Amino acid sequence: MGGTSPAAASGRRQPIVEAAIEMTARDGWAAVTMTRLAEQVGVSRQTVYNEVGSKNALADAMLAHELHRFLAAISGAFDRHAGDLVEAIHDAVRDVLDLARGNLLVRAIASATHGADTELVPLLTTQAETLLIEVKAMLAARVETYRTGLTAEQAEVLIDLMTRTVLSHVVQPTGTPAATADGLAWLASRVLEEPVRKPLRFG
Repeated sequence: MGGTSPAAASGRRQPIVEAAIEMTARDGWAAVTMTRLAEQVGVSRQTVYNEVGSKNALADAMLAHELHRFLAAISGAFDRHAGDLVEAIHDAVRDVLDLARGNLLVRAIASATHGADTELVPLLTTQAETLLIEVKAMLAARVETYRTGLTAEQAEVLIDLMTRTVLSHVVQPTGTPAATADGLAWLASRVLEEPVRKPLRFG
């Protein structure tokens, strides 16, 4: 009796997180308060606390929200090209970089790294390694479904190279998403054409 269903509670959380992303991009992380979020979303301040907890937890929720969008773009590219890994890589790179161009949170992080908002970056970068591991694990599972001729270690090197290169272009683009995708797809095609046969040695 009374109470709020889990679905209704979940329905309140997303608008709060989205409002926080918009506010961070517009005014900076320091300007984000539970009171301002409550006013923008049209709920009580207590509801904001109940849904997102602390401000640090809100930063984590913001990052998770955006990560989900990027992972969905990557999955879509692999789904469209289930028989062609090079085309899947091309579309995944292009779609991720296209998404990043209009991404409010990415813009806020980029501004923060240039001294505009030093409080936000540590909150987000503390999760960076965990997120990188999550993205790589998802890519490894998708790449494994293709006949690449690569060993597991070689595939891991290719995934690491692609992931880190794309992340660097997300933060500091040096060309169009299409041009970057063309370049990385070409690189992937060369690797897949003639995989190194010697075992890789690390350390």
